[in-house]
Amino acid sequence: MPKSCMLGFPILAALLLASMPASADVVRAATIRVAPIYLNPDVSSAKLADVDRGRELVFLETGGDWVKVEANLTEERIVTGWMQTKGLIQSTTPDGDKILFGEAVDSEDQASQRNGRRYAAQDAMRLYSEVAEIFPQSPLAGEAMYRSADIRWQIEKVDVMSLPSAKEQESYLRRGMNEDYFKKVMKKFPNTKWAYLAAYHLIDNKLCGDWQAQSKCPQKEAEIYENYAKQYPQSPTAAEALYHAAYRWSALIEIYKTEDQTKKSDEARSRAISDAQKAISQGGTGDWGARAQRLLYMVQQGIPTYGNGG
Repeated sequence: MPKSCMLGFPILAALLLASMPASADVVRAATIRVAPIYLNPDVSSAKLADVDRGRELVFLETGGDWVKVEANLTEERIVTGWMQTKGLIQSTTPDGDKILFGEAVDSEDQASQRNGRRYAAQDAMRLYSEVAEIFPQSPLAGEAMYRSADIRWQIEKVDVMSLPSAKEQESYLRRGMNEDYFKKVMKKFPNTKWAYLAAYHLIDNKLCGDWQAQSKCPQKEAEIYENYAKQYPQSPTAAEALYHAAYRWSALIEIYKTEDQTKKSDEARSRAISDAQKAISQGGTGDWGARAQRLLYMVQQGIPTYGNGG
């Protein structure tokens, strides 16, 4: 490269960088209500669209009680227009993280009600996500990001489990749920309750659709749950994981018998008892501790937990 070109390149790069808007200057916001977006800063002007709760907004220009925004109405559709500032939460809004989080909680409650607002779950998913995006330093950020990922996972899981492939024995034969959002929680908030819960959900993609009364699946799943409990002993779901491991070993007591593997059946009984006792210790007086106590009793009494006798 000629020397003159080499000298000119840093200058050109500096000029280009100087002409680009600094990301710190970008003002992002989210709305906590269904808000109209207009062609001009006037309610009598043409309405371009309604912006749903939790939709991402980027401020372009302000004018009194109005702001010109770029609104992401869907993943494919972006509209630019004017909105009134009321109900728009940005990083400078006092207690804005709590307000957004509160709206998300309310939307999630709506979604749980029989006659709740339509698409309230999707509203909650977006609102929780915006808490983490707009207020990354908020004490609520980790929980908000986890809740958003959890809702997305549950919505997708309903679709995945409705497909014929959901009943396939091997997990790789069906479409799994998107793991990216939970993995993002684990990366941004490592060694937290939210990271542990996110990791627990990822087990769903490793489970078999149907055991088909064969030992392969329950044995693999029992070991997956045991490994989770070992890796995350401080997780709120450690006792639950140990219970699920214990249940699978208890099922294997009978399954191994049908496969003429008496020694493995005895080993499965020992591991079921061990994991159940650990679950009781971890779960205390909670639901999983109580369920593990019941399971332990059944295994010790020789009561089948799987098949026609379970």
